[in-house]
Amino acid sequence: MLLRLHLISFFIFLSLVLPAQEQPLRIAFYLQPGVEVLDFAGPLEVFSYAGFEVLIASKNKQAIVSQGVLKVQPNYDIKDLPAVDVIAFFGGNAAATSKDPVVIAWLKRQSPEYYFSVCTGAFFLGEAGLLEGQAATTFHNALNDLERNYPQTEVYRKARFVDNGSLITTAGISAGIDGALHLVARIKGFNAARAVAYHMEYDKWVPGEGLILSHQNPYAGLPKQAELAPYEGVYEWSNDQSLRIRYQERERSLVAVLDSGVYPLFFEGENRFTDVGGEQVVFQRDKQGRVSSFKVKGQDQTFNRLKMD
Repeated sequence: MLLRLHLISFFIFLSLVLPAQEQPLRIAFYLQPGVEVLDFAGPLEVFSYAGFEVLIASKNKQAIVSQGVLKVQPNYDIKDLPAVDVIAFFGGNAAATSKDPVVIAWLKRQSPEYYFSVCTGAFFLGEAGLLEGQAATTFHNALNDLERNYPQTEVYRKARFVDNGSLITTAGISAGIDGALHLVARIKGFNAARAVAYHMEYDKWVPGEGLILSHQNPYAGLPKQAELAPYEGVYEWSNDQSLRIRYQERERSLVAVLDSGVYPLFFEGENRFTDVGGEQVVFQRDKQGRVSSFKVKGQDQTFNRLKMD
């Protein structure tokens, strides 16, 4: 099961947890000269691994230099960018470039399902009037400016991200990863976002660590710790090893610990989980209703529980 994790099995797992679609969701990354590298690179990793089609756009398709170092060649400009499901804006020279009337006029004509911003990318949304009557956040050094420039916006100063439903803003730089994972959880489910975070080795992610004003809270239906406690314990494993299953508070989910490696178990329903290789793990109970063992679907071997945690 867990020892066979590799890239191929990860994408097999994604094919199981991500809803089947004729075409992947499209997200447009609008980049401006001076854009912050991690502002867009972190979410780019998240959305790419989650199966989104990421389109890189700029005002005129000229190469963008990020932080004076990294040159990025956009695929589209605001004239030929096709319809997308999400439009994303990022910080880095955003306070000045967000006032470009041509870009703002273009943004006002768009109607994606979601708007997403990282850091001072929120100023693009503010200039287009999209933050009016909404809650939002931005980079810590720009909070006062956001509040002053857009007085009809309720600015939150300590939120990792703010989710209004169709509009998600995040705090600065690394917070874009958290916001992107949250949007993946909103659209494709908690297990899909958790799989991406695991693959990226982003072990600082705290699901739901933001202000969620949307009625679609992807964490509301997660099983409570008491519901997962019966599965915790030490189990037999191959080659005379033992496997420990425990609750992880940070992700509010189960993990399997083997040879100091920590691997997520994805809850599918009572007694049913999926491992990181996409294989189904089914737990059995004894006559008293206590969890006594588990099997991996397609394998004959039963792994007995040795002791409770």
